Amino acid sequence: MNGNTHIGSSFDDFLAEEGLLEEATAIAAKRVIAWQLAEAMKQGGVSKTEMAARMRTSRAAVNRVLDENDTALTLDTLSRAAAAVGCTLRFELVAGDSVSHALPHA
Repeated sequence: MNGNTHIGSSFDDFLAEEGLLEEATAIAAKRVIAWQLAEAMKQGGVSKTEMAARMRTSRAAVNRVLDENDTALTLDTLSRAAAAVGCTLRFELVAGDSVSHALPHA
């Protein structure tokens, strides 16, 4: 036996054991949102300056929205960014195996 306790476990299990699952999930979600916003801007021919004007904010704020590693954005900011490119932002709360026991059942 080689002593590797992670054989047969999932990558999510490993991240959870290391206390990194929530952070990794947040970064992954932000990367997807940043990519989708950048693509919508490209398709619509929207520059960062125009995006800032549509959001009623600064270009620096737009850069933070498009920064795939910046997960410290408010829902309001993300919603305004989505609206600026003609989209809506949709969130979903999904019970995972580790928290399903804590949620009330209907």
